[in-house]
This record gives sequence, structure tokens and C-alpha cells, in this order.
Amino acid sequence: MARTFAYVGCRTTRERHAEGTGIGVYDVDACGAWRHLQTFEPLTNPSFLALDDRRGTLYTVHGDGDSVSAFGIEPRTGLLSALGGQPCAGRNPVHLDFTRDGDALAVAGYASGTATLIPLAPDGSLDAAQAPLIFDGERGPHRIEQTSAHPHQIARYVTRRYDTDWHIVPDKGLDTVFAIRWPKDEAPVVHAARAREGAGPRHAAFHPELPLVYVANELDSTVTTWSFDPLTGQLDALHTVSTIPPNHHDPTRAAGIVVSPDGRALYVSNRGHDTIATFQLDRSTGRPRDVHWTPTGGQCPRFLCIGPDGRTLYAANEHSHTIVQFQIDTDGNQPVATGRVIRTGSPVGIIFRTTED
Repeated sequence: MARTFAYVGCRTTRERHAEGTGIGVYDVDACGAWRHLQTFEPLTNPSFLALDDRRGTLYTVHGDGDSVSAFGIEPRTGLLSALGGQPCAGRNPVHLDFTRDGDALAVAGYASGTATLIPLAPDGSLDAAQAPLIFDGERGPHRIEQTSAHPHQIARYVTRRYDTDWHIVPDKGLDTVFAIRWPKDEAPVVHAARAREGAGPRHAAFHPELPLVYVANELDSTVTTWSFDPLTGQLDALHTVSTIPPNHHDPTRAAGIVVSPDGRALYVSNRGHDTIATFQLDRSTGRPRDVHWTPTGGQCPRFLCIGPDGRTLYAANEHSHTIVQFQIDTDGNQPVATGRVIRTGSPVGIIFRTTED
């Protein structure tokens, strides 16, 4: 019988006004109820997570710090045990993902403007980081948020149709979306595509069938559709739409982004407006249209994701310390609150693992 475990990253520090203490581990039953199993603590800002099913390991960056940690997962119980950590050759690591061969982690260093590979040992532990790639380019106009390169994500471009070694890196500071790959024993290959001035590219999601990349732009609360060539790594901007209503003028920032598994809808979280913007995706072009807004039931939804069933959406409300569960309506693809709320300190990341019991 299949079991599903959820792992929740969080903020922990006083500087972040945080209430988290470590990585939360939950059992998620067939009806969608969460049961707390463990909090692996103390950890400092174990924010974004990556899961290696092959090795049975979980990895986290330590936000505002300079390291990455590894944890073994007990197959039957889902509980975590420490495998150690490594410096990531960059400051404020904010995201991580695996290379195509699964033998290394790529890590985005927000404050240092870097991308770094950390090789993985056979047991899942971390080896020493390689020399970092340093991003360069023209800075955006925001005098506080765009003083230097700020890569915010480093997701590998893999979909049902394509399995590539390209990593998509939205850089908030340089108003640029990069595509990077690391050929064996060669220098990294980097392609840069300029976004709109002041957009602040933050996170990307991929269409499951069409060669499209959707980027949530933090600073101007928009989402841009990019065409992507899986062979060459070339990105071309096609279309940009707002993630907030035209009559909203209070401070707000776009944050998380996810595409439904069937490619019919795109979801973006708005911090400040505190909503999920749901866009229908045109079936032929993949472009977003017909936006609708749903309150997240909390404050500052830094992250959102879709559960393993493909029909359940979760919003992690960092400042109200809740994860709110939604069911995706089968007719209009709209998220509908189920009434289920998981209370946990300063959540900023969720990842699921399903195993056979």
C-alpha cells in the first residue's frame, strides 16, 4: 500500500521574524489529512528542499547562510537522519536541483550571484563544492533589490516530453533568465535572455508538453511566457501578463509558480495581495489567459505546489505560519479551499515522497 510523506522547509532566524525550528515530516493519508511525525531540529533556515528517491536522501539549502545539508530517509517511517553538510561556495543559497545524471546538486547563491555544483557520494552525502559560476550582466533599475546578480532558482528543464541537462535560472538582480548546463570536464555553457526592465525574474515552471517556460517576475508582479529550445538553450520572451488585479495598488510581490500536470492551468502566488492567481492555458499556444484570484487564507504565500495526486494544491503562508490545502476544481481548474490547514512555523517549501509500504 502506497504511503505519502511531506517534508516542509521553513525560516528559523530572528532576522526573518521566523517561528520555524527545522524540517517538518508529515504522513499524508489517502484523504489528504496530514499527521506530524518529526521535526528535525535545530536547523538554520532549511528553506528549499530537493529529494533523491534513488539514494533515499533529502537535501536542503540553509537560507542566508553558505551551506547545504543532506539527510537519509528511513524508507518505512519517512523519518530523517543527518548525513552532514558542505559549504556551497556561495552566499544565501536559495534553491537547488539535481544534474541530469543525478550525481551532483546545482545550487543558486542569491547574495553571491553564483551557481555551484556539489557532487554527491554513492551514499547520498555531499562532497566538496566545485568552483562557482559567477553571473554577470546589466543590473536592473531597483536601487535596493537589484544592486547585483541575484539568481533565485536553478531548476533543471525536465518535462514529460523533454529530459535535458539545462538548468533555468531566473536572476532577479540582472532582469535576466539564464539557461546553463555543465558538460563533463568542460566549462559551463551559459545562455542569457533579457527580461523586461525592473521585472525581477524569480521562479520558473515548465509546460508538461510544449517547449515553454513560465517565469514569475517578483518585482512587477507579472508572469512571462518564454519559448525554450531544448537543444540550444535559447530563450525568447513571448508574452507577459499581470498576476494582480488592475485596481490593486498596495505593495505585493509575485513568488511561487506551478503548472498543473495536465497543462491546462498556471498558478502564481502573490505576497501582499495574498492570493493565488489562476491562469487558464491556451491548449494550442500554452499562453496564459482568463485570470482568477483565490485568497490563500494566510499572509505572505512564499511557496505553492501541487500534491502527488495532481489535484491538490498547497499554499505555504510564511507570515501566518500555515499551509492551506486546496482542491483543484475539475471544470475550471480553480483552487477551492478544503478547510484543511496545517499549522507550522514560517513554512517556505514543501516536497512529497510516495513509497510502497
